[in-house]
Amino acid sequence: MDICDLSPAPGSRKKRKRIGRGISAGQGKTCGRGHKGDKARGSSKLGFEGGQTPLHRRLPRKRGFNNIFRREMAEVNVGLLEVFETGADITIEVLLQKHIVKKVPNGVKILGEGRLTKKLTVNAHAFSKTAIAKIEAAGGKAVYLGAGPKPERAQASSAAPVMPVAEEASSEAPAVDGEQES
Repeated sequence: MDICDLSPAPGSRKKRKRIGRGISAGQGKTCGRGHKGDKARGSSKLGFEGGQTPLHRRLPRKRGFNNIFRREMAEVNVGLLEVFETGADITIEVLLQKHIVKKVPNGVKILGEGRLTKKLTVNAHAFSKTAIAKIEAAGGKAVYLGAGPKPERAQASSAAPVMPVAEEASSEAPAVDGEQES
């Protein structure tokens, strides 16, 4: 057996259809594409459905807006702070070690859901009013660490522009061109 004796299995290779080679070849003239139109000439627009209102126009538009100044905060309810001993000083690092929060994007906010019976000192970037009330009712203290880092656009717009003070007008009005003083 030589390499020249090798051939593909019967039926595994199909002859290519030769289009546009005259009417006797069976695929002449329009070459199997019918008469005129987008499908005969090339390809239709992406998403074109033959004149029917396409899917991207049938569906409703996205509504609302995204606040670019929003600060994502890790939320902790006061009921979760019951795991700590009385008199404990709770910081962000302690919350991360105890796996109460997984990550701190722009700070931690303490919310008022649940019961708190232990006296704790809670350090966080934000507190709800009910959380502060529950912490202080238990004899604890809420320490505000300040908001997380602000986006640059918010810092730039916070400063009011300084306008120059207008000078007092003189008692005499300036002479207008064309008028003569007498």
